[in-house]
Amino acid sequence: MEGIVNCIAYCDGRRVANIHIAKIRETLLHKDTFVWVGLHEPGEELLKSIQEEFDLHDLAIEDAHNAHQRPKLELYGETMFIVLRTAQVNSINHHIDFGETHFFVGENFIVTVRHGSSLSYKDVRTRCENTPELLSKGPAFALYAVMDSIVDQYFPVIETLEQKLLDVEEEIFGKKPTRGTTQRIYELKRELLEVKRVITPLIDICNRLLRFDIKRIPDDTRPYFRDVYDHAVRINEMLDTTRDLVTAALEANFSLTSISQSEVSKKFAGWAAIIGVPTMIAGVYGMNFETMPELHWRYAYPVVLVSTFLLCIILYFFFKRSGWL
Repeated sequence: MEGIVNCIAYCDGRRVANIHIAKIRETLLHKDTFVWVGLHEPGEELLKSIQEEFDLHDLAIEDAHNAHQRPKLELYGETMFIVLRTAQVNSINHHIDFGETHFFVGENFIVTVRHGSSLSYKDVRTRCENTPELLSKGPAFALYAVMDSIVDQYFPVIETLEQKLLDVEEEIFGKKPTRGTTQRIYELKRELLEVKRVITPLIDICNRLLRFDIKRIPDDTRPYFRDVYDHAVRINEMLDTTRDLVTAALEANFSLTSISQSEVSKKFAGWAAIIGVPTMIAGVYGMNFETMPELHWRYAYPVVLVSTFLLCIILYFFFKRSGWL
C-alpha cells in the first residue's frame, strides 16, 4: 500500500517478519512482540487502517494526516502522540528545509509518520536491529533512536548557520557594507528564529519524557532520553549564542554604515567650504559698487585670483590633514 515504508514485527529485539497492516492486531497477541510501522506521507485511508489496528484517537489521526503541527507531546489514553520537526540543509540553495515526524507509541507498537523533507529512518532501524539487546527494551527505545537521529540532524544545520554568520562578518568588516549585507543578516535572523521555534518545544518534550508519570517510557529507557535532552539543550545554547552574535553583527553593520555616511558628509562639508571661498569673493566683487577701490587697481585681478587659489589650497590641506577629505 502506498505510504508504507516498513511494517515489521520484533520479538526480544530481533526482527521476526515483515507483516501486512491487516495482520498487526493478530501479531501483537504474541508475548514479547512489538510492531514498528514506518509511514511516509500517508493518505487518509491508510491512516484509518492504522487507527483501527492500534485503536488510535481521532484527534491524533487528524493531526498526523494534516501535518503542519507544532512540536508537542500528548497522551490519548494508553497511547502517546509526539510531533517533532525535522531540519536539514538544502544542498542546492543552502536554505533550511523543515519536515515533520509524528509518533504513536503504545505498549507494544510504535508508528512513525514522516511529512515533508524529513530524511528516511532506514539507517536508524538498521542500527537498532544490530543491537537487539537494546531494541528488546521495546517501542520506547525505538522512539529514542529516532528522536536522537532527528536531534543530531540539527548540528549540521547549526554549523551552516554559524558559517553564514562568519561570511556576513567578513563582508561587514572586510568590505564596504551594502544594503544586501543588511538583507542577508535579516535572513539569517529569520532562519535562526525558525530553528529556535523548533528546538524550544523539543526541550520541553524531552523533559516530560524523563518524568515518571509517562507510563510508556520504562525506567530502564529514561537515561537514553536524558541524552537527547542534553543534546537539545546544547543546540539551544548554540542557537542563543549565534543569535546574539547576529544581533551584534547587525548593530555593527548599522554602525559602520553610519560611519560611512558620516565620512561622506565630512567630504561634502570640506568641499563645500573650499568652494565657498571663491563663491564668497566672486559674490563680493559681483556687487558692482563704483566706490570699490580694487576695481581701478592695476593688479587687483591677479591678486584676487591668486589669493582665491591660495585660500582654497590652504583649506584643502587643512581638511586633508584632519581626515575630512
